[in-house]
Amino acid sequence: MSTSRRSLTSVNPLVETRDVIAMKEKTGNLYESITVVSRRANQIAVNMKEELHRKLDEFTVHGDNLEEVHENKEQIEISRIYERMANPALQALTEFNDDAIYYRKKGTE
Repeated sequence: MSTSRRSLTSVNPLVETRDVIAMKEKTGNLYESITVVSRRANQIAVNMKEELHRKLDEFTVHGDNLEEVHENKEQIEISRIYERMANPALQALTEFNDDAIYYRKKGTE
């Protein structure tokens, strides 16, 4: 289920109208399709959050003085990149429409 960062940044960050009938046809039930997309969106959100924290931890300075707060331009740029990325729900929906998500029902093999 993992995808490259390049493909996730190419997702249109704007909300568009979706064809719910096409979503329904993929699983046979619209609510199952939405469940698949929402679970994938949660996975993407957790991965993005962990990745962002890992990148920002490189710039943390552990000091005794709490009054000193340094603005790091690299840290600000990393934050801006993540702010410009598409919502995890939009990324998951794009993956679902492109058949890039593997899913199965419980009890089936």
